[in-house]
Amino acid sequence: MILSVVVLSLVTAQRIGELLLAGRNTRRLFARGAVEIGAGHYPFIVALHAAWLIGLWLLAWDRPLNLWLLAVFVCLQAARVWVIATLGDRWTTRIIILPGEPLIRCGPYRFLSHPNYVVVAAEILILPLAFGLAGFALAFAALNAAMMWVRVRSESQGLLGRQST
Repeated sequence: MILSVVVLSLVTAQRIGELLLAGRNTRRLFARGAVEIGAGHYPFIVALHAAWLIGLWLLAWDRPLNLWLLAVFVCLQAARVWVIATLGDRWTTRIIILPGEPLIRCGPYRFLSHPNYVVVAAEILILPLAFGLAGFALAFAALNAAMMWVRVRSESQGLLGRQST
């Protein structure tokens, strides 16, 4: 039980820290003339992720952890840090496009167009599974997949428009 609470506390702190970093980066990007794409679906993403984390607190705080799946989750955190470090001050939780700036093509972006979304999708599945919550994991993985379908389409259209100007 103690390990479960520690893990959930660390994930919560990480997410809060990322929201603060994303907010700072978003403000700086807007100050440099950036524009937001797909703002209409952003509140749904925030709600989905908040519901996922709240659900984990309600259902998993006193459950034992599968240490192998926890290790996979920890590896995903390394991938998350790699994505954030690669994007630097361009990393946000929103779709923010900075006109005139080239696309990032180094780090994990050498291998995938949307590595952050892959990491998030894996996290949404793996952490609940580590707590033995298979139904929860599958439900939120499906909801996230639907949300990512909308988001990736918005981002791709925004980036296409950016490249043609």
